[in-house]
Amino acid sequence: MGRRQFNPGAVLNFNLGESAMRAFGILFCGLLLANVPASDAADTPRDTSRGDRMIAAYFADQTSDVTKQCLSDIKTREDWEKARSVYKQQLLEMLGLDPLPERTPLQPVVTGTVDHEEFVVENIHFQSRPGLYVTGNLYLPKKQTEPLPAILYVCGHGGVKQDGVSLGNKTHYQHHGAWFARNGYVCLTIDTLQLGEIEGIHHGTYRYGRWWWNSRGYTPAGVEAWNCIRSLDYLQTRPEVDPERLGVTGRSGGGAYSWWIAAADERIKAAVPVAGITSLHNHVVDGVVEGHCDCMFMVNTYRWDYAQVAAMVAPRPLLVTNTDKDPIFPLDGVVDVYGKARRIYELHGQGGHIGLQISEGGHKDIQELQIAAFHWFNRFLKKQDPQITTIAEPKFEKAQLRVFKELPSDELNTKIDESFTQLARLPSPEQIDLSAQATAAYRGILREKSFRGWPQESPALTKKARKLGLADSTVRRLFEATHAKVQLTAFAFEPQPHIELTLYVLKPADLTSPQAIRLEVLDEAGWTRFLQGIRSGFADNFTTEVEAPADDALWNKLVRPLESPAQVLAFVCPRGIGPTAWNQSERKQTQHRRRFNLLGQTLEGMQVWDVRSAIRSLLEMDSLQRASLELAAEGPLAGVCVYAALFEAEQVRKLTLRNPPVSHREAVELLNILRVTDLPEAMARLLPSTQIAVQLPADSTADWNWLKLVASRDEKLRSQLQMTSGR
Repeated sequence: MGRRQFNPGAVLNFNLGESAMRAFGILFCGLLLANVPASDAADTPRDTSRGDRMIAAYFADQTSDVTKQCLSDIKTREDWEKARSVYKQQLLEMLGLDPLPERTPLQPVVTGTVDHEEFVVENIHFQSRPGLYVTGNLYLPKKQTEPLPAILYVCGHGGVKQDGVSLGNKTHYQHHGAWFARNGYVCLTIDTLQLGEIEGIHHGTYRYGRWWWNSRGYTPAGVEAWNCIRSLDYLQTRPEVDPERLGVTGRSGGGAYSWWIAAADERIKAAVPVAGITSLHNHVVDGVVEGHCDCMFMVNTYRWDYAQVAAMVAPRPLLVTNTDKDPIFPLDGVVDVYGKARRIYELHGQGGHIGLQISEGGHKDIQELQIAAFHWFNRFLKKQDPQITTIAEPKFEKAQLRVFKELPSDELNTKIDESFTQLARLPSPEQIDLSAQATAAYRGILREKSFRGWPQESPALTKKARKLGLADSTVRRLFEATHAKVQLTAFAFEPQPHIELTLYVLKPADLTSPQAIRLEVLDEAGWTRFLQGIRSGFADNFTTEVEAPADDALWNKLVRPLESPAQVLAFVCPRGIGPTAWNQSERKQTQHRRRFNLLGQTLEGMQVWDVRSAIRSLLEMDSLQRASLELAAEGPLAGVCVYAALFEAEQVRKLTLRNPPVSHREAVELLNILRVTDLPEAMARLLPSTQIAVQLPADSTADWNWLKLVASRDEKLRSQLQMTSGR
């Protein structure tokens, strides 16, 4: 189907009079429409070209903003020294390592040894925290007269299985450990969470829909970083190791983990990440994110570009290495990261401590890059630079390097996502402070930790700006039509550049003094039902991307609430829904959500902003400034509306939630939200100012007891909360 055709026009002005709050129990059309199934035609292919163009432009614009800000405030070495401790704390937080976990006893165990004429390998495991096992191979030179420099080798995604049993990716990368041991280094090669002997998960959002990972501020990158930190702890316990000469390297995923540990732990004196980093532009705009799992990324709360991670290594020796035809670490992005990090090194007068090695080839563990790494460590850990005469090659059958014969029963590796980050607990229902001051502080924390990706400016331009006819006015009338004494007006508004949404306003044609307006926030099913109903009256105004045949019964239900005195209805779809839906394939839906994450946002978090913008766009119209506002939605969007209402508490007098999630663990992905709060607390903080009607299906098992206990504290709060079930 073609795109909707709109007629331009001026901003609507109803010249409204005084407003009055409607009775709490007035029926709303969203509930009525929810009882009627949408047409099967909604499953037919749809034209999403408008949404695809919109979201592509949005991602490019947002990426450009983040990239421009990266290290832009660092002009001198003094600037860097002031900022570095803040940056380090931010990085640890984004890895889920703030507060830093307790350094519990490692409990190292050597389960076997493998002998070579030049070195010996200990098959070891230790616990980076109780139940989180790290399996590895410790390569020890046989000729040793003094403590030696040590290399932590972190493995990439090279899985190895025999007869269905994982031997760990350390066995795939054994040639690196062997080279270091043959050339006078101790080397600890450790398995990763995803491909270790105990097989955990790196693919929570990439493959398994675990969007609650972001809600609890969890990323497997944090587990890998912590395992690296504890690996350094272990190396420093070994008498064979000089604790002041530690280096790190690894390729691909291991390259990424090399960045985390080198940036976070200054015990690393030299680092050679291989094919483990590139620019935010590559990831978001060029689509490289679609080739990477979650372990490659921190939870980007503070909206970093990746050069900021690289700069954290300064002024310690850092060699950035890559190939020139690597499709998942493109050359232009690697060079960009290097160039921006190099500037920080030069501020320290240490331009010689950062290098760039680019070799010809694809995403492979090639010899040229290995040799460059060996030279680098010799120069900076041994103060030597001899000719490299030995090649890196495996020396053992992979099964010889296996650590466990039987996996430990107390392992947490396979479910570490459930406990790695610390979550907030709901306060006592009897003691939670619901004062305006406490709730303002609560909003401030949410703004910093969960909604930092929002624009800094107001969600809508001021009324004065619109009256002046400024070119960037965010609200404009698209069309106006009347049918059966009902007037429909459509408005376009822009919550952010490149995001244009539509507000549909229904009112009795002869209504001059609306007193109440209800804004219904539509999901995909609601949008289809809205189309089916509205087309019965305004078919000529809706030639849309979605087939939804006119339905007279839905039309009657749609307009029935207008029978209430002075009632106005409004409808909006947040970004990615209805008129702005983008590619509907599961892969593209997943990868767009992950793009939001890389920008320090979530889709639902930006939908909160869209709803806030819709509220302000409505209430800044001359016609509706004094109208009392009700906000309504169903399912996950009901959770979105809770936060829109929380930040627009002065505007929203009533909140109607149909079958909302009871926790962010179920739905509504917001960065770090479970480290701060959960939905019931956000709802409780609305009760002093906003009436909340929660409508649950008869078979609901949601536990709202905590919220009910808060409301039971006094009569006013009890009157503000209404919970019903059975529809």
